Amino acid sequence: MMKDGYIYDTPLGPIGLAEREGALTNVFFAGTVQPGAYTLRQTPLLQRASAQLLAYLSAARRTFDLPLAPEGTPFEKAVWQALMEIPYGQTRTYGQLAATIGRPAASRAVGRANSRNPLSIIVPCHRVIGAHGALVGYAGGLAMKKQLLRLEGVL
Repeated sequence: MMKDGYIYDTPLGPIGLAEREGALTNVFFAGTVQPGAYTLRQTPLLQRASAQLLAYLSAARRTFDLPLAPEGTPFEKAVWQALMEIPYGQTRTYGQLAATIGRPAASRAVGRANSRNPLSIIVPCHRVIGAHGALVGYAGGLAMKKQLLRLEGVL
């Protein structure tokens, strides 16, 4: 079944949201989606997700309450679940995240899974930093990662 997707204007620029069968599957930044991957259509879920995203970006919301269905391997899903447990305004290193999922030697694999997170911002991969506090990789770019961490009072 094809996904429904829609692109919304946000303070961070255009952000796309996609869903399938009543669960959010993707958050994507301008230029990161292939044409034809989604049917361009707003749905009640996408409108609700957009409203929550805009509330988060205006510091009026700290968590999201949406049905999620990210597509990935069992390992990736375990990493993404661990990301959901990082509280607003806090960060974790890749090593800490690896320990959280019971795989303390897997920080590089955790980094790969983090980079494949299809629900950026909502599944807060921006809260993961390098071992010595360095801001590293983010699908939306490091400037966006800095903005999100500033919003949460981390920087």
